[in-house]
Amino acid sequence: MLTRAGGWFFKYRNFVFPAALVALFIMLPPRPLLGDEAVDFWADMAGIGLALAGSGFRAWVIGLAYIKRGGLDKKVHADTLVSSGMFAVCRNPLYVGNALVLLGLFVVHNNPLAYVPGLAFFGFAYWSIIATEEKFLEAKFGDAYRDYCRRVNRFWPSFTHYREAVAGMDFNWRRVVIKDYSTVYTWTVGMIVLISYEHPYWNDMSLIDALTTPLLLFGAATALVLLIRVLKKRGLLSEHAV
Repeated sequence: MLTRAGGWFFKYRNFVFPAALVALFIMLPPRPLLGDEAVDFWADMAGIGLALAGSGFRAWVIGLAYIKRGGLDKKVHADTLVSSGMFAVCRNPLYVGNALVLLGLFVVHNNPLAYVPGLAFFGFAYWSIIATEEKFLEAKFGDAYRDYCRRVNRFWPSFTHYREAVAGMDFNWRRVVIKDYSTVYTWTVGMIVLISYEHPYWNDMSLIDALTTPLLLFGAATALVLLIRVLKKRGLLSEHAV
């Protein structure tokens, strides 16, 4: 049952995960931490810091050794067993980055009632996806995968063999931009919406004044995403230097 659920989440996660977050945050609106503007500001900064750390971790992974995250036909698939780069640090480094981004969103949202259902849902979803991936990898790569599991932790990063794992590798920033810009855009917009929703708690101002800064930030983020898409489409931005 767990792997069946994992296969379903893997296939539909790009739609289900954002929808779950939106539904949760609408039903349980954000709250200012302790009812104090200064305290809530630092909580928001901590949440943004966690999300940035998660994105940075994902960038580190993607820039060194990339795997096809969408699988094949929306199903778990791998042609080779990737164990270099950050995959020598932990077996699921992209999910570690995702967890930090999600935690950052929940910290900014800061409604205690949202933590239990939210973290339970995403915890189960990711656990089932990982169980599905592990079952597939063990069936396909056998002893090589089992040996990899003995050497590398599932989640907790260990940098013991990092230097030898990245020997001769170059960090590909172009690949990071191309493969992860939409993920960064999504959580950035989420942060803007959450913080904007909290803003009326602190300031008695007109709707236009309250929305000016969020709309400017949203416009800047959207313009950057559109620029990246145009550059990709015209072949001016690719994984390899032109």
